[in-house]
Amino acid sequence: MPVKFARIGPVGYEQPAVIAQDADGVDQYFSLAALTADIDGGFLASGGIARTRKALESGELPAISAKGLRMGAPIARPGSLICIGMNYAAHAAESGSAPPQIPVVFLKPSNTVAGPFDDAPIPPSSENYDWEVELGIVVGREASYLSSVEDATECIAGYLVANDLSERDYQLPGAAGQWTKGKSLPSSTPLGPWLVPTDELAAEALRLRSWVNGEPRQDSNTADLIFDASTLVHHVSQYMLLEPGDVILTGTPEGVALSGRFPYIQPGDVVELEIEGLGRQRQEFYRAAAQGSAPITAGAGSDLR
Repeated sequence: MPVKFARIGPVGYEQPAVIAQDADGVDQYFSLAALTADIDGGFLASGGIARTRKALESGELPAISAKGLRMGAPIARPGSLICIGMNYAAHAAESGSAPPQIPVVFLKPSNTVAGPFDDAPIPPSSENYDWEVELGIVVGREASYLSSVEDATECIAGYLVANDLSERDYQLPGAAGQWTKGKSLPSSTPLGPWLVPTDELAAEALRLRSWVNGEPRQDSNTADLIFDASTLVHHVSQYMLLEPGDVILTGTPEGVALSGRFPYIQPGDVVELEIEGLGRQRQEFYRAAAQGSAPITAGAGSDLR
């Protein structure tokens, strides 16, 4: 039975749910509270996806209404949030770099994760805030020093949409750059809306797109990845322990503001991202207030789209 996993509810109080289509092709939400407290590494490592399918087929899971509720990131705060840079040749070119010969790996703090429809803050002093649509890999089992790419494939639980928001003026100054500074800002990693298991789609050829205020920006395909998902999991496992629930962002294609072809994100802008089979995100941006000054408030996005 095709399924998608989601977490719904207010920030910090998200409840685990599974989405399955009825006979008319309409998404129906079912509570996973009887199976797990959250969609996290423990759930994935203990065969949670298979247990969910079995419970659905036997009618054990109660249907719920998600209408009007906020949708959170579909995986609870990951232990590690690992990112891959310049993994599309055209994006490397627009960044002024040659395509990498080995994966470019960096980390983002996991406290940057946000919901797919949450309003998004632009840092108080930021002038060069940029969007990046990316395919996200969710790790389903522990991986360390994997011996083959085939072994790595078995460690992938599923996939999701990610926006790797980046402040370019923080990221790129100096000969070595400051990637951690430019990639660690609050709420700079919206994830979701869903986690889709690996056997539900072929991640090797998914169209991924982005828009700003309804105008097209990125339009590419995961077939253009320099290093595919399994190769990345294998590579990263040689340098760090991957744990269930960790997320790897596979890089963004061309069409970002860094290219010089488009303006950077401004307060009031709306950024939308979509990956075929994985759903669509939407963030409205506002200027965050410096701490100690009067707050600039914006309500978290709440409807399911």
